[in-house]
Amino acid sequence: IGSLTPQALEQALISLGQPAYRAAQVFSWIHEKRAQCFAEMTNLPAPLRRELEERFSLSPVQVESKRESKLDGTVKYLFSLPDGECVEAVLMRYRHGDSLCISTQAGCRMGCTFCASSTLGFSRSLTPWEMLSEVYEAERDSGRKVGSLVLMGIGEPLDNLENVLAFLTLLSHPKGKNLSLRHVTLSTCGLADKIEELAEKKLQLTLSVSLHAPDDALRGRTMPVNRAYPIPRL
Repeated sequence: IGSLTPQALEQALISLGQPAYRAAQVFSWIHEKRAQCFAEMTNLPAPLRRELEERFSLSPVQVESKRESKLDGTVKYLFSLPDGECVEAVLMRYRHGDSLCISTQAGCRMGCTFCASSTLGFSRSLTPWEMLSEVYEAERDSGRKVGSLVLMGIGEPLDNLENVLAFLTLLSHPKGKNLSLRHVTLSTCGLADKIEELAEKKLQLTLSVSLHAPDDALRGRTMPVNRAYPIPRL
């Protein structure tokens, strides 16, 4: 349910015979009040809370482990997902505020030879809610406010573009985290067609390209994506 936009949530609740205004209440509980379960949504009728529990999932990521640097306050999180998969996120402190690096997939299929994520293989892409839950849980656990975001953890964001776009919509929603996309950086290994698709959205986020090599010969040996999208195309 955390992946639904306000419009989609409204339609879902109307289909259950609920008035449209309930959607705003549920959305607020999830994205403003950060409810951990439906039982916490105390301004909803008890029968509705039970029905939501039966029909939807509201399972945030859980902190499996974390390591905090004594030098600069950086916190490395290992988050577990509801199905047992795990992803990493890193909370970093800068002069301009705290920045969070999140994962967009469990594992990665890009196969870059220098990247530890590729050695794990690919399990699945994260849902919009799971990505958003990384942000919410890092803030809850640390007590710090995330002021900027980097999609540069495990996985290739553009290989999960549909879910990433939905995540960005929720992340920047005025009734949610309300984070300007000017404070978001998306990092890609170079899926050129997806870069063009992303550019058409005109989202004002920052695009970061992991180049790693100055020519096709070397890049092709270390990054399989270069065979499909060589440097001139990229």
